[in-house]
Amino acid sequence: MRAAVVGAGMAGLASARQLALAGWEVDVLERADGPRADGYMMDFFGLGFDAAERMGLLPRLREVAYRIGAVEYVDARSGKRTASIDYEKFARAVDGRLLSLMRPDLELVLLEALGDAPEGSVRVHYGVPYRPVEAADAGSELGRRLAGADLVIGADGIHSAVRAALFGDESRFVRPLGLRAAAYVIDGAPDLHAEFDGRFVLTDTVDRQAGIYGLRDGRVAAFLAYREEAHPGTDPREDAPTRLRRVFGGLWHPIDRLLERCPPHPYDDLVAQVVLPQWHRGSTVLAGDGCQAVSLLAGQGASMAIAGAELLTGLVGPCRDAAALEAALGEYERRWRPVVEEKQAAGRRAANTFLPPDRFRLLLRRWALRASSLPVVDSLVMRSIAGGTGLKGGTGI
Repeated sequence: MRAAVVGAGMAGLASARQLALAGWEVDVLERADGPRADGYMMDFFGLGFDAAERMGLLPRLREVAYRIGAVEYVDARSGKRTASIDYEKFARAVDGRLLSLMRPDLELVLLEALGDAPEGSVRVHYGVPYRPVEAADAGSELGRRLAGADLVIGADGIHSAVRAALFGDESRFVRPLGLRAAAYVIDGAPDLHAEFDGRFVLTDTVDRQAGIYGLRDGRVAAFLAYREEAHPGTDPREDAPTRLRRVFGGLWHPIDRLLERCPPHPYDDLVAQVVLPQWHRGSTVLAGDGCQAVSLLAGQGASMAIAGAELLTGLVGPCRDAAALEAALGEYERRWRPVVEEKQAAGRRAANTFLPPDRFRLLLRRWALRASSLPVVDSLVMRSIAGGTGLKGGTGI
């Protein structure tokens, strides 16, 4: 059996590896020229942690994980700490099954894990955008393989070209949550790295939030998020660095220094969810953010991508004919959709906590985090932060 996987992110690489281990030949198409260099720190827990353990990936993930003692919130005017999240307590709330990972590191682990499959069973093609089979170059070797694919997995992100070819324009399915987020990493800033090495610091501010943390290799990472309605007047011709400097300039002096070094093309996108009534048609199926984007507000995007890919490939891996594939794709959607909808609902509820729209809700969040140091409130707050991880059943998978 032969598969084409579109997208070399978390869902795509995990799907390719698991299918190859099940005896499939897999071609992975990725429009970017190589693995993504920019990305933000993620809390990796819940269903994806469980899936990674079953897939045998946890030892490699632990090697690249960061040890974070606490997330510090600071007053942008004084730089003084206003509240914090104790990660030791957070880890205990999920039974210690938590890793802090940079997105590029997770992607590289999955890329390297393709080597676990039989030699030659997975081919990754960077710099190759997706085109429907009808438009593929049937005269090329890759074109012939794609034309003969028994299964196409669209794991090409929230702006999925596979989804557009199947179901139409993304405006029908992408639900913006009113926020934008950006992230990038800079080198050659030893003073900033010395100040923030081993620290994860976020501004405790209304309508916009900036984060900064030092990485183990001497680089410094930036995370920026803001409410679009609070910063109107965006010129569509305005590039991302210019817009980020306009929105965040003057917020906090360490962030100003990061903004001066913003690369020409940072990760920069709207914060949104994807909702559509059907995830597959024929032998083409969507995976990852193409059908299940929960948004960074839900805190489990990477975890859900890997868990969903493991479920999908576990169902289709044994298939050896079209009828079995159709039944497996229907079962994938039946089992996974309720889990996705639960996480999306949690993400929508988290919007005002993640980025408070006014000072009242900012103070409410600050009070809740401070109250978490009290024994009676501790467990409730930490489990609220962790959300529904799916660790103790109720997922239907």
